[in-house]
Amino acid sequence: MEYSTIFVCLMGMGTVFFGLICLIILTTLLGRIAGKTKPAPEAVPTPAVEPAVNQQELIAAISAAIAEDLGTDITGIRILSVKKL
Repeated sequence: MEYSTIFVCLMGMGTVFFGLICLIILTTLLGRIAGKTKPAPEAVPTPAVEPAVNQQELIAAISAAIAEDLGTDITGIRILSVKKL
């Protein structure tokens, strides 16, 4: 027995929609079950400790990076200020 292409398409789409509806029902039920449990206490965030940075080394590294990018000598670069963003 040969099935028409329309019948095969409708059966495939029906199977997909049936599967999606089952997934929606399962996730809703599991969400309700999981929602009844007590939530875990939230962890207290610890402040981030920043390492001490030597200002002269930082300026030297920035100067070297700029000189390399511009293709110039590092003695031609003068950094006036550095601001943390």
